[in-house]
Amino acid sequence: MSVDGPTPRLRFPEFRDAGPWEVKRLGDLVTTITPPKKLQTTEYQPSGQFPIIDQSPNDICGWTDDESALVEADFPVVIFGDHSCVVKLAESSFAQGADGIKILLPADDIDGRFLFLSLEANSVEQQGYNRHFSDLKEKLIPFPLKASGEQQKIADCLASLYDLIRAEGERLGALKGHKRGLMQRLFPRPGETTPRLRFPDFRDAGPWEVKRLGDDGVANFVRDRIAPEDIPSGHYVSTVNLLSDFNGLAQKPETPPSGSAIAFRAGDILMSNIRPYLRKIWVADRSGGASNDVIVARPGKRIVQTLLGHLLMSDRFISYIMDGAKGVKMPRGDLEQIQGFEVPVCTNHEQQKIADCLTALDDLIRAQGERIEALRAHKRGLMQQLFPQDMG
Repeated sequence: MSVDGPTPRLRFPEFRDAGPWEVKRLGDLVTTITPPKKLQTTEYQPSGQFPIIDQSPNDICGWTDDESALVEADFPVVIFGDHSCVVKLAESSFAQGADGIKILLPADDIDGRFLFLSLEANSVEQQGYNRHFSDLKEKLIPFPLKASGEQQKIADCLASLYDLIRAEGERLGALKGHKRGLMQRLFPRPGETTPRLRFPDFRDAGPWEVKRLGDDGVANFVRDRIAPEDIPSGHYVSTVNLLSDFNGLAQKPETPPSGSAIAFRAGDILMSNIRPYLRKIWVADRSGGASNDVIVARPGKRIVQTLLGHLLMSDRFISYIMDGAKGVKMPRGDLEQIQGFEVPVCTNHEQQKIADCLTALDDLIRAQGERIEALRAHKRGLMQQLFPQDMG
């Protein structure tokens, strides 16, 4: 099926008189690649070559040397998770899992990158396709003639924005890496009591004391309760609205369920106890209530509040939790083991100096993240004008 379609609101000068775009069903524009039914997988990357992606855009469920499963870069990929449909562009070679994923092979009249951008511009994640590719195949895709060069022009324009966002992302990664390296030197290594790097004022201050997270004066694990009706809107925290990679709290508020929640206050440290490797830890900037799957730790008098936050939002703490986590598919941290985490303690003055240094780095990281988000918002706005609005 092919019909005359709309024209975008924004068009490059050489195409302004080129007429309306053509429209076809997605199913008429692609064929799909069927993955092998069996994959010879390895658990860890060093003994395999290609990551296996299955059901989640960030979920690597293994590694393989099986070249029959390999998908080359620049293919649009549709990944059907438990509750959503996500479209990605394969930027590097990977192997496809047996379930929850479709590799789209574009027809001759549409460029793969252009198709991906069209699907991204009219987000399929929010349009109820769920796990049924038969529904997604009915989606109408407007496109200009490939021979005109307009598809390529749009793809090249947006690719330059992607490259800029990627470069800014690498800068963000470098800042985060710098902070990780600095923390490794500003705090004593496990089994030691003196850090390798110390501010000049404290070089002769003697060794640090090693305490446990659950020790008196280090952190109290909060068990106070609060009724749902007493939690203000936007002040309920669950494992859902805690963001991965220490990125704080999602803006969309969660509604507390019936039954009481854990009462927390500003300055408390909230940790998701489900799948700790997702690094969902947040230093609260408000009071509220938390679900029972969230651990609430309140800094004690022996440690500067912000410093404890930096210590717990670290690779060392996440690795420590995972060493004692129980369960395979949905691992949970063990509270008793978590309370045994070693916390090096020095004078409050030195703690504050370290906390101020790391907080200044966090401010740079936050500003860089905001710069990236502004670029992403610009890209989204540009795509809405370069592509006609969704046709269903």
